[in-house]
Amino acid sequence: MTENKLLELLSKHDLKIATAESCTGGLVAGVLCDISGISVHFEEGYITYSEAAKTKNLGVLPETIEHYGVVSCEVAEEMAMGAAERANADCAIATTGVAGPTGGTEENPVGTVCFACVVRNQVLTERMIFEGNRMEIRMQAAVYAIEMLCDYIESCYEDSDEEVSSEE
Repeated sequence: MTENKLLELLSKHDLKIATAESCTGGLVAGVLCDISGISVHFEEGYITYSEAAKTKNLGVLPETIEHYGVVSCEVAEEMAMGAAERANADCAIATTGVAGPTGGTEENPVGTVCFACVVRNQVLTERMIFEGNRMEIRMQAAVYAIEMLCDYIESCYEDSDEEVSSEE
């Protein structure tokens, strides 16, 4: 189960986590809160649905939104960086997208979600397109966000784990 894997990784590397969500509307934080023991690691969650909230609460630059659009990896990255910084967390996950059924464009059709993971100031972004109704898209995005963060934490610590084991 991915949630248990996340707790193990956070514990193993002594990491604090924050979330910044738009289209998932708190589902990522909700999944985290379902994990027994997560309170040791989970600092804060931000639901910043509007552009103004992203700017005010997470420090997303209005210029970034204007230039790339609110559904973009660039905005997701600034959301994740802002959440990590404001929560004094080692890692963060951010989501921004179009859950539908309205609001899609040719560039960002319904189901488009942009993700950003931050692990100790290193950033990974991804753009995915999910299918289904509004709730299905939001749930798929929340699950994907946690899986993405697990994979990214593992990749960020892969080299340091190898160095430790090779010194033994």
